[in-house]
Amino acid sequence: MKAPFLFRLCLAVIVTACFTQCSSTPKTRIEKNPQMYGRLSARDQHLVTHGLIHEGMTRDAVFLAWGRPDAVSYGVNRGRESENWTYEGQRPVRSMSMNLGFGYGGFGPWGFGGWGPYGFGGFPYYGGGSTTTYVPYTSGVAEFVNGRVVSWKSTKR
Repeated sequence: MKAPFLFRLCLAVIVTACFTQCSSTPKTRIEKNPQMYGRLSARDQHLVTHGLIHEGMTRDAVFLAWGRPDAVSYGVNRGRESENWTYEGQRPVRSMSMNLGFGYGGFGPWGFGGWGPYGFGGFPYYGGGSTTTYVPYTSGVAEFVNGRVVSWKSTKR
């Protein structure tokens, strides 16, 4: 009787830990980094709380608003060294498929098959349904020069 309860308890703890670790929102990032949030101006604090950024923000503010970037690249923009943070998302793409196949019925009294008077073949299999594939896309880019945002692009959040 104790084993099923212990199993359920362990499973619940693992699932809860996974969901809390995997979900990163501005609120959770602010709670984990209160000193970083406290150093921001009142305007930046308001924007970060809503997951928004603007030109002039620091790297810390962008991290709190959008999270850890998926890719960081370095380059030059108008003669100044720049750093780009790229964020990726995944969009579901649904498609319909139709399949046709033939199976076999096993060994019947009249040879190979088993279905029908002659034991030949099996029955046709018709299948179909929807399939979901997740396609990556760039959801946002923030460009920094001297540690401040100089430009940014984002899909609707």
